[in-house]
Amino acid sequence: MIVTEKFDKYAIIETGGKQYQAIPGKTIAIEKLDAEAGQEVIFDKVVFKKDAEGSFTYGKPYLDTPVKASVVKHTKDKKLIVFKFKRRKKVRVKKGHRQPITVVRIESF
Repeated sequence: MIVTEKFDKYAIIETGGKQYQAIPGKTIAIEKLDAEAGQEVIFDKVVFKKDAEGSFTYGKPYLDTPVKASVVKHTKDKKLIVFKFKRRKKVRVKKGHRQPITVVRIESF
């Protein structure tokens, strides 16, 4: 059974070529940013916003209201294994990769 939480207030932001759901007070792991831990970050590319009273606002393509967040830490994502194999040639290459990520806490929008 899939349980989905319903939030009264959230926004959809775009950063690093991906879209994330920004909920005030929650932390999200996004693509690496050039910011120090504890520094405030402003996301200008807001695609969608839902207010507490249930009104929706869509951007064309983006909204004017930015989302403010603070950087919690920089870390690496889980390891991905890249395995290349060519049959009958004795070619086997196994590599691992960990993508650098930034954990941010959404403050307000």
